[in-house]
Amino acid sequence: MVQAIVFLPLLGALIAGLFGTKAFRQLGSDALVYADHAHGHDDHAHDSHGHDGHGHGDHHGYDGSPWPMYLTTGLLLVGAVLSWVIFWGFLHEGHDVEISLLPWINSGALQASWSIRLDALTAVMLVVVNTVSALVHVYSLGYMSHDEHQPRFFAYLSLFTFAMLMLVTANNLIQMFFGWEGVGLASYLLIGFWYKRESANAAAIKAFVVNRVGDFGFALGIFGVFMTYGSVEFPVIFQHAPDAVGKSIHFLSWNFDTLTTLCLLLFMGAMGKSAQFLLHTWLPDAMEGPTPVSALIHAATMVTAGVFLVARLSPLFELAPTAREFVTIVGAITAFFAATVGLVQNDIKRVIAYSTCSQLGYMFVAMGVGAYGVGIFHLFTHAFFKALLFLGAGSVIHAMSGEQDMRKMGGLAPHIRLTWAMMLVGTFALTGVGIPGVGGFAGFHSKDAIIEASYAAGTAQGLFAFTLLVIAAFCTSFYSWRLAFMTFNGPTRASKDVIDHAHESPPVMLVPLYVLALGAVIAGFVFQGWFMGEGQAEFWGAALFRAQDNHVLQAMEEVPVLVKWAATIAMLLGLALAWLFYIRKPELPKAVAETNWPAYQFLLNKWYFDEIYDFIFVRPALWLGRLFWKGGDGRIIDGLGPDGAATVVSDVTAQVVRLQTGYLYHYAFAMLIGVAALVSWFSFGGVH
Repeated sequence: MVQAIVFLPLLGALIAGLFGTKAFRQLGSDALVYADHAHGHDDHAHDSHGHDGHGHGDHHGYDGSPWPMYLTTGLLLVGAVLSWVIFWGFLHEGHDVEISLLPWINSGALQASWSIRLDALTAVMLVVVNTVSALVHVYSLGYMSHDEHQPRFFAYLSLFTFAMLMLVTANNLIQMFFGWEGVGLASYLLIGFWYKRESANAAAIKAFVVNRVGDFGFALGIFGVFMTYGSVEFPVIFQHAPDAVGKSIHFLSWNFDTLTTLCLLLFMGAMGKSAQFLLHTWLPDAMEGPTPVSALIHAATMVTAGVFLVARLSPLFELAPTAREFVTIVGAITAFFAATVGLVQNDIKRVIAYSTCSQLGYMFVAMGVGAYGVGIFHLFTHAFFKALLFLGAGSVIHAMSGEQDMRKMGGLAPHIRLTWAMMLVGTFALTGVGIPGVGGFAGFHSKDAIIEASYAAGTAQGLFAFTLLVIAAFCTSFYSWRLAFMTFNGPTRASKDVIDHAHESPPVMLVPLYVLALGAVIAGFVFQGWFMGEGQAEFWGAALFRAQDNHVLQAMEEVPVLVKWAATIAMLLGLALAWLFYIRKPELPKAVAETNWPAYQFLLNKWYFDEIYDFIFVRPALWLGRLFWKGGDGRIIDGLGPDGAATVVSDVTAQVVRLQTGYLYHYAFAMLIGVAALVSWFSFGGVH
C-alpha cells in the first residue's frame, strides 16, 4: 500500500509526460515544427498586465485528448484514499514500519538504501500531501482545461507530488535530499510553466537560486552528520545522537559545538525551502505560476518541507538548545515580517502568499520551543485552509477574467456566492475564529496553541516569540478581512464588461473547495487530541522527540487567561479595524497611507529586501562576472591567445594583399626596387 502511494504519482507523471504531450507524440522533425509553432504566438493565458488567465492557453486552446489529466488525477485520488487508510491506522494503535526497497549507495562507510520510513509523522504528511495534491489535480481539470500544454502541467504536478512523497518517507538523509532537490526542480518547472513570460522565467530562476543557498547549508549538514556519526540512516543517527553532546568541531582554528553546528546547517536548508526570514524572497514571486501551483506549493509540498525536516530530526534539535533558540527567533521574526508586508499588498495571490510565509513562522516557533506535535498540528490544519484560500482566489480570478488586483474588484459576492462562502470559511480558519475553552475553526486550535506554547516555554526567546506572534495574529486578521472586504463587499471597482461576465466556477472547481472547507471547519477539534492532547503520546510514538517531562505541553494548560485570549482579542481587533477601513469609512486607507507615506512604502516594497539583495549580491556578482568575461576571458585569454594570433595574421595578410594590385607597372616598379636592393647589398656588405 505504501509503495503504491509513493510511486503512483511518478507513474502518472511519466506516462502523461512521455506519451501525453504533442512534442513526444510527434518525435522527429514534426516535434521541432511543433516547438517552433509553440514559440511563435503569444499566450492567451496572460494578458498585457501579466495576470493569471485562469487556465486558457493560447488562442487555439488544447485540442488533444484529455486522458493525461484524468490518468494523473485518478492515480492521485487513489493515493489520497490509501493515505487516509494508513493515517486512520495510526490513530488506532498503528506501529512504525521500515520498508526496504533496494540498495542504493555502498561506498566504504557510507551506506544508504532506498527505503520507506512509515511512522505517525510520515502518515500525517502522506495525508497532507496526497489530499491537497489530489484536490488540486481535480480543481485543475477545470482551471487548466483550455491550456495548450495541459498534459505537461499535470505531469509536473504529479512529479512534484512524487518528490515530496520521497522526502517525507525517507529513512536517511541522502534519500531525503533527493526528494528535497526534487521538489526544488518541480517548483522551478511549475513556477515557470508559462515560459513565454519573462516574469515567470525570472521567478522560477529566483526560487531555484535562493533555494540553492539554503540547500548548500543542508548539504554541509549532511556531511557533518556523516562525519560525526558515521551514518546517514535515521535509526543510527537517533540512537547515537547523545554521543555528540559536549563535543566540538575544529575548523580554521575555531572550535564549534558539534550538535549546534549540525542543527544550524540543517536548519539553513529549512530556511530556504520554507521561505524563512532572509531566504524568503522567492516565495511571493512564486505566484507567477498557475494558481493551482500556488496552492500546491504553499499548502502541502515545498514550503512545509523545512518544518518536516526539523520535526523529523527533533532528537538532534532537542540536544542543541542554542540551535532551537535560533529557530524560535527566526520563526517569530518571519511571522511578524510577512504579516506586516501582507497588510498593504494588492495582488490577491500575494496577500495569501505572505500569509503562508507568516504561518510557517508560527510552525517554526513551535519547533523551537519543543512543541513539535503542536507545530505539525498547525502544518496539518494549515494545509486545508490555505489550499482553500488559494483555490478560492483562483475561482475569483476565473470570475474576473484573469484580474488579480483587489483594487479592481469589489461587490463580487452576489455574482459568485459559493466562492464567497468558501473564502469566508478559509478566512475564519486562518484568522482563528473561535472561543477559548470551547472550540472554533481549524486555525483557532493550532495557531492559538502555538502562541500559548511560546509563552509556556518560559524563556526570553519564547516571550519574544509570543509578543511577535500576537502582533502577527492581529495583522493576519486585518489583511485577511481586508482581502475579503475589498474583493466581495462594497461597490464594484471593476469595469462594466468584466463585472457583467463575472460567473461562478464550474462544479469540478467548486467540489475541491467544499472538501477543503470541511477540513478547515472540523480538522481542529477532531484531531486535536491525537496531535497535542491526551492521546499524543500513543499517536506519535517514537516519530517525534518527547521528553518524559515535557514542561511546555504541561505549562500550556496553566497559562494565564489573558494569554489564552490574546490571539482571539488580536483577531477581533484586526477584524474591527478592517471593517472600519474598508466598509465603514473606505476613504481611510488612502488617508492613512498618505499620512504615513514612508512606512507605507517600506511595507509595500517588502522591507526593501529585493533592493538590498540586488545591491549587495546581484550587482557585484554581475560586475565580477562581466569583469572576468570581458576583461579576463575576452581581453587576456582570448586577446593574447587564439584571437590575438588570428588578429595579427589577419592584419599582416590585409597589408600584404594591398600589394596585389594587378597593374603591370606596379610589379615592374617593385622589381626595380628589388634589383636596386640586391645591388646595394652586394656592393656594400654582401660580398667581402
